[in-house]
Amino acid sequence: MAQSPGLSLKAILRAARLPIAIVVVLILFGLVEPRVLSLGNFRNIALQASYLAIFAMAQTMVLLTRGFDLSLGYTVSLVSVAASMAMVAMGGGDVSILYGVGAAVLIAGAIGLANGVLIAGIGINPLVTTLGMANMVLAFASTISGGFPVTGLPKSLTAEFAQGSLLSIPMPIWIAALVFMLLFLVLKATRFGRSLYIIGANPRAAVAAGIRTVPVLVLAYTLCALLAALGALLLTARTGSGEPNLGGNLTLEAIAAAVVGGVRLSGGEGGVGAAVLGALFVTVLSNGMNLVQIDGYLQQICLGVIIIVSLIVNRDEARR
Repeated sequence: MAQSPGLSLKAILRAARLPIAIVVVLILFGLVEPRVLSLGNFRNIALQASYLAIFAMAQTMVLLTRGFDLSLGYTVSLVSVAASMAMVAMGGGDVSILYGVGAAVLIAGAIGLANGVLIAGIGINPLVTTLGMANMVLAFASTISGGFPVTGLPKSLTAEFAQGSLLSIPMPIWIAALVFMLLFLVLKATRFGRSLYIIGANPRAAVAAGIRTVPVLVLAYTLCALLAALGALLLTARTGSGEPNLGGNLTLEAIAAAVVGGVRLSGGEGGVGAAVLGALFVTVLSNGMNLVQIDGYLQQICLGVIIIVSLIVNRDEARR
């Protein structure tokens, strides 16, 4: 009984580690550049984090199963281009947004389904599968767009989903919050969600428990791609055009956010709450580095270092 308070305190400190790190990073950057601590910048951080949080939650769905999706970023690019082309082809009016959404769902669903079938159904390694898919998707996005942005989108797309707000809170934040709540319920209160954790913790035990691992994994990769499509539509609304390079570094950033938050690459541990916290940390770090004018290449190095350090910390905790 004497150890109980200590263990409880240790658990509390572990849970508070990332929020404390976020505050510390804000203060450190604020000492160099006061704008970091302004209310306007806090609003900007929350808005930027909402986009990354969606992608981090998408990656979390497959990370929980010991997998990952390296095609996520390029899926975003293809969805942005294809959805924009669909909207332009249908006249660029408000109704055309529905056609863009339909195109996004079909394309992302097909990519996620293909990844899932190749990985779970045929047994190809997730690294090989999603890396190959990433190259194909990037080539397709570049080909159909000619490498140029797709313009002429409905103005209401940007007005409602990028600049719009509800109760003075930007719409992307509301959408990210809704995604969080839905996925939280899926992971905690459904058989599918529990199956993801069991498969990630011990695939053989999952099979022995009667879990149909192939359909579960296929659904996980499909859901990951569909969430990427949602994020792609929101980013397209923000830019006002379909961008073939929109995905950029999103794959790395999404994985970094999830891992920093506590989602383990070894599977079976973490959740969407961890992904959201990780996204906030990565956004705060990126925002601070931008405001103090740190070179973009150095920012990518920092992101890589953060991933490595997080993996080491997670590994050490798993051994205890």
